[in-house]
Amino acid sequence: MVAVSTATASDDEDERVSELLSLQSRSKSGVIRLNDQSLARYITSVKPPRPYSILLFFDAAQLHDKAELRLTELRNEFSIVASSFISNNPSSGGKLFFCDMEFKESQLSFSQFGVNALPHIRLIGPNMGLKDSQPMDQGDFSRLAESMAEFVESKTKLSVGPIHRPPLFSRNQLILIAVVLLFWIPFFVKKLLAGQTLLHDPKLWLAGSVFVYFFSVSGAMHNIIRKMPMFLVDRNDPSKLVFFYQGSGMQLGAEGFAVGFLYTVVGLLLAFMTHGLVRISNVSVQRVVMIFALLVSFLAVKQVVYLDNWKTGYGIHGFWPSSWN
Repeated sequence: MVAVSTATASDDEDERVSELLSLQSRSKSGVIRLNDQSLARYITSVKPPRPYSILLFFDAAQLHDKAELRLTELRNEFSIVASSFISNNPSSGGKLFFCDMEFKESQLSFSQFGVNALPHIRLIGPNMGLKDSQPMDQGDFSRLAESMAEFVESKTKLSVGPIHRPPLFSRNQLILIAVVLLFWIPFFVKKLLAGQTLLHDPKLWLAGSVFVYFFSVSGAMHNIIRKMPMFLVDRNDPSKLVFFYQGSGMQLGAEGFAVGFLYTVVGLLLAFMTHGLVRISNVSVQRVVMIFALLVSFLAVKQVVYLDNWKTGYGIHGFWPSSWN
């Protein structure tokens, strides 16, 4: 009887693994969609140890428009990790499955896992139940697919392997671009030798220098690297948007652009006074324009100092020379 019972349990496990492999093969990215019923079949109704682990991504379609959650981006990165693992480990099929759940389809499962905030990823190991499954730390989402792969490798001892991201351009697109370039190069060389390209236009270089200046002082590189949102939704009033975040640990895109705009105004006024205003022969006009430029620059710098003080709590104070006292 014991042997028959063991054989039956083994057959049931093999059947479930085969079903999961079949669902995985039918998915374009290798991610299996679970719901309350399928979760019960593959997790809660199977006595541990199970022959497989499940990495589960919790999703909610109604929150995809919340830019600060980045659910769509994280779901795409999760698919990249899944497809990379499958392609890098053909012999490890059946040991780890990548699955996702949608809130409207699986509200009971969300409550059983105790998930009350997104994004959320959990690993359900062979000896784990729903409550003791291991959640991925919220701070690890910043590195996207790479951090997900590290989480899998540290918890399952399985190697994900290199991450295979889809190419930026398809093969047909690359062929089309190459054909266009072959036809365009002779015309470009002719214009270049004649000095009639945009590269010979000083206005382009002026606009480019202003853009580089604005890009550097607005913190745009910080926003790109950290993938900071332009604004947040007010938690106390969802109908309001927060463009300026009070606290030194975070900078929104909008506040960086606002400060960058003020810095750029000061820089352009200074450039105009040193290169354009000196060409005006009328001294009265020079004085009026200079006073106006200095006043605007003073107000802009004062606003930047005020924002810095409000955001960080640090004050900036001016001091008169001691000889003036």
